[in-house]
Amino acid sequence: MNVIKYKNIFLTIGGLILVAAIALVSIFGLSFGIDFTGGSILEVSFSGERPSITATEAALNRSGIEGTSVRPTGEDGYIIRSPFLEEGRRTQVLEELGSLNSAATSSSATSTESVATTSATTSQGVTTIGSVTEERFASIGPTVGSELTRSAIYGIIAVILGIILFVSFAFRKVSEPISSWMYGSVAIVALIHDILVPTAVFAVLGVTIGAQVDLLFVTALLAILGFSVNDTIVVFDRIRENLHESYERADGESFADTVGKSVTQTYARSINTSLTTLIVLLCLYLIGGQSTELFSLTLLVGVIVGTYSSIFIASPLLVQIRQWQKEG
Repeated sequence: MNVIKYKNIFLTIGGLILVAAIALVSIFGLSFGIDFTGGSILEVSFSGERPSITATEAALNRSGIEGTSVRPTGEDGYIIRSPFLEEGRRTQVLEELGSLNSAATSSSATSTESVATTSATTSQGVTTIGSVTEERFASIGPTVGSELTRSAIYGIIAVILGIILFVSFAFRKVSEPISSWMYGSVAIVALIHDILVPTAVFAVLGVTIGAQVDLLFVTALLAILGFSVNDTIVVFDRIRENLHESYERADGESFADTVGKSVTQTYARSINTSLTTLIVLLCLYLIGGQSTELFSLTLLVGVIVGTYSSIFIASPLLVQIRQWQKEG
């Protein structure tokens, strides 16, 4: 299939996906985790039957903790994200959680008494109170969270600027009929598409399952940037080679024909690379555990949209820009 022949269709699809992604992010927004806002993360497991999420949230409310996120982990535990917990409040939370199983089988008065007399035991850094065991606890202050936010923003901006400069330098000898700077700019447009779609998916997941943006999500975005720009540059490099050959032959081949031929020649490489990567990510998503579930899902979405943009957006956009230049 000649992609350039149907470039208007593919560019329209890409534009609609981009608009939909921006709309979803604008409507639902993003829920930022403690990495950026500051707060505490507490992972607990229960020795008996795991209480319901509703009961767990009620116990947190009794402790005076608001704005929490409770997510199941494994078969008997929860990961609880909350505002910053001081030591005394942390112990109070564990006591409330430790009383849940006994509260399910005892009267209200007995439950109250058990909370008051609950003892804590610590073994090899693991604290157990009642039926609950603290598996992990970490806190990040607001100052550290703001520093991480700035670092993440600076990191993404640095990557984008680095890509533009690198592509422009690499294609400096190919300034006709499209400027070398235009290759870098088109690559960035494709990357914006590749970043916004996973971000939109995360916005929806934030509303449906409480997914939060953390450093692992930023890591996934940076990995998507690297994968996508690599795929795009491979196609651009083939365009550069074919342009040189066309000039040497002086056969008068149009820029659109050269780009179309280049994309066709890189189909197999792009699709095979993406498929092998998707297989690994799918395995990680299915059997990798909850700690890497959202990370692998973000990469899955990013690789799919990145492959689409490299073939059906970046190269057709070059031809469209050339067409605008001729008409101008």
